Amino acid sequence: MGIVNIIKFLLNHPLSKRNLFKSLKRFLFWQISFRLHPHKSIVPFVNDSLLIINKGLAGATGNYYCGLHEFEDMSFLLHFLRINDLFFDIGANIGSYTILASAVSKANVVSVEPSNLTFRLLENNISINRSNSFVNCLNIGVGSEKGTARLTADFDAINHILTNAELENKVSYNEVEIETIDNLVSKYGCPILIKIDVEGFESEVIKGAHSCLSSPDLKAIIIELNGSSNRYNQNENLIHKYLIDIGFKPFDYFPFERKLILKDGKGSHNTIYIKDYYFALNRVSTADKFSVVNESI
Repeated sequence: MGIVNIIKFLLNHPLSKRNLFKSLKRFLFWQISFRLHPHKSIVPFVNDSLLIINKGLAGATGNYYCGLHEFEDMSFLLHFLRINDLFFDIGANIGSYTILASAVSKANVVSVEPSNLTFRLLENNISINRSNSFVNCLNIGVGSEKGTARLTADFDAINHILTNAELENKVSYNEVEIETIDNLVSKYGCPILIKIDVEGFESEVIKGAHSCLSSPDLKAIIIELNGSSNRYNQNENLIHKYLIDIGFKPFDYFPFERKLILKDGKGSHNTIYIKDYYFALNRVSTADKFSVVNESI
């Protein structure tokens, strides 16, 4: 994300708009400090949690600039989860959602990240928050069936399962183990909430999760449907239709008001799908407030 796009993002972010000067100050401090000292940094996150971030990790640095990079979705998770709930973080990256669920909400987490380098950052974030007892951290991928796949190696936060075109162009990759969500459920139990962010591989993940998605124990999903599936010639509208057909409905979440509003269709980035509206509404409306960038939400 270029500097101009970052500034546009800050200008439109619900949290940074409330104190734009401080957000811009954090952004400028980050840009200057990493040019002078290009190393990892430990920054405050939500409540007493911390986040270790590196330069170039757009989502992670967005958390530093704004408090919560994906404000509505992250707030939904914080308001929805309770102690001892089970949350699956599929495509955990460095662990922003995993830390919110484990260190802040005190939920149990199955955290899945296939990239070896990113997985080490994930483990470090779990350790610095002393959340190891809450998290099963798995260095694997998730798909439609158990096996192996080739994962790009040089795309940092957006490493993804290799396409045929990338294979022909000799893009660097690593072999990774692939599991299904249904197999993970058989080992760890059925989650109450799943987040799926797998850089376009969402269709394959959904194919391996039929039993889990059909279970009454699973109440909600946060899934990225931003057009990345096009690289695999997959139609994200079919994911939307499938989730609707098995009982989910898409919602917008408004954290300040604690409101869930039914959407006409899927979103253009992350979409929150809810199976049990009244359960979810009760959860978010009765949740404790959390503290982020001097805001109580």
